[in-house]
Amino acid sequence: MLKKGMILFLGAALFLSTGAANAYADDHSKLDHEVSEVIGTPYKWGGTKVSDGFDCSGFILYIFDKFNLNLPRTSKSQAAAGEYVAKSDLRAGDLVFFDTSGNGISHAGIYVGDGKFAHSSSSNGVTISKLSAGYYKDRYVTARRTISETSYLEMIGD
Repeated sequence: MLKKGMILFLGAALFLSTGAANAYADDHSKLDHEVSEVIGTPYKWGGTKVSDGFDCSGFILYIFDKFNLNLPRTSKSQAAAGEYVAKSDLRAGDLVFFDTSGNGISHAGIYVGDGKFAHSSSSNGVTISKLSAGYYKDRYVTARRTISETSYLEMIGD
């Protein structure tokens, strides 16, 4: 009886954990799909490829390349592209920027909606984080909208 109960418990735990892990991947947007394909890719300074790993701006370039969108290489130069967007007006595909070094913009990510952004973190590789998380909330600098309405619609389309 104990063995049967343990098997049921483990099976339920596996089922629930798989569902939770795939909750993000089940979203229907093309942007979410492209991001989910590289979640967990390790961080590598200067990296721009899945096989090597990504730094934050390299991750953004990789994802934007999937939509034939061009951006400058570094997070600082990306932060000068496009138009300013208020934090309260963020939409999927907007870029968010942070000062993690105390020397101006040094980290960037792609806003994916629901108060979250995708980025390549030096400690976790490609991951999803909340803008409201203490670390990022305290270091948030600005956001930029770098894509046209047409590109936005392609990015969020099914």
